[in-house]
Amino acid sequence: MKYPELVLPAGSLEKLKTALLFGADAVYLGGKEFSLRAYAGNFDENDMAAGIEFAHQHNKKAYITINILAHNEDMKKLPAYLEKIEELKGDGLIISDLGVLRIVKKYAPKLAVTISTQANISNYEAAAFCRDLGARRVVLARELTLEEIAEVKDKVDIEVEVFVHGAMCVAYSGRCLLSHYMTGRSANRGACAHPCRYSYALLEEKRPGQYFPIEEDDRGSYILNSRDLCLLEYIPELMSVGIDAFKVEGRMKSPLYVGSVASVYRQAIDMYNKGPNPYESEQLQHWMAELQKTAARPFTNGFMMGDSPILQDIDKSQDQEPRAEFCGMAVAYHEDLRMICVQQRSNFGPGDQLEFMLPDGGIIALQLDALFDEELNPLDRARHPWQKVYFSFAHPLPDYTILRRVEKCN
Repeated sequence: MKYPELVLPAGSLEKLKTALLFGADAVYLGGKEFSLRAYAGNFDENDMAAGIEFAHQHNKKAYITINILAHNEDMKKLPAYLEKIEELKGDGLIISDLGVLRIVKKYAPKLAVTISTQANISNYEAAAFCRDLGARRVVLARELTLEEIAEVKDKVDIEVEVFVHGAMCVAYSGRCLLSHYMTGRSANRGACAHPCRYSYALLEEKRPGQYFPIEEDDRGSYILNSRDLCLLEYIPELMSVGIDAFKVEGRMKSPLYVGSVASVYRQAIDMYNKGPNPYESEQLQHWMAELQKTAARPFTNGFMMGDSPILQDIDKSQDQEPRAEFCGMAVAYHEDLRMICVQQRSNFGPGDQLEFMLPDGGIIALQLDALFDEELNPLDRARHPWQKVYFSFAHPLPDYTILRRVEKCN
């Protein structure tokens, strides 16, 4: 059985390292320009160089996104940017614009090209066309069924990548004009304001001022609000048809999300690769419970089995599964004091239900009795983002171990 490449989002250098240490084979990241996540941390030249080097040190890959729908002004700046990425030895580019592809072939011919899902590749002829233009891989539109994905893979000699997890868009493969219309921020140039997540009501023109919920919900309707994609249960089928890469959405998400999702899909791929038997239902439930800890919305299988009646989160559902909050990252251990140092990200302290999440997928429950600042003064809680706090712990932990709080949803 062929191992698919597990490709995780990297919105910052910290998230890049977290993704790779928690199980990703590759990451995709954007520079300060030309990327479809303009409000992610993104990478300047120094961070990009460090990220690529870190990936290569761990025998993994780093792909650079240039997936905006480019305008003329972008074309003037692209050549120098492409030459720099090639100089930094990036492992490839993810692009959606044919003009960008033409410039890549001229100024960075050594870089492998992946055609983004933004290009809406939804059939084998389109995939073949991309192959003929020099692309190594295509990320298929998220609107394809399992049968359609398998047919593209079977008929075209090109690597096929599919999204398996993360936020979905109300527009076809993300090509949306709603954000630009309502806020002036173009989703197709990386600045989406996510108006699909807003609450909407119905207005009849002869009844001004009377707003009618499309569904009976006192908060309004979320008819445009897509559920989150989760294809964990379809990993065996996707692997059996030879998909080359599984992709996860989420460059704007936290390191906790990146680490948790990377760990679960790594385990699922590895377990199935040991023997093509369906997962035990208990194991699948365990993984799903872990994924739900960081999910923003309920899950859907998208279009895997055809048109689905549960694509939209119309009621803006609130499930009752345990939720996890990113509290910090373990950064050091002091043998003399037998204390671990955590760099704090959100408020936590004694009495919270805390646990460490290790890069190998392990979970260690934590009973926190006392907390100290860097001068070992006692604290009631860690209240200031990025401060370093200390507490007793029996042994060191691997780099990028995550501290999280697990709570029930309201």
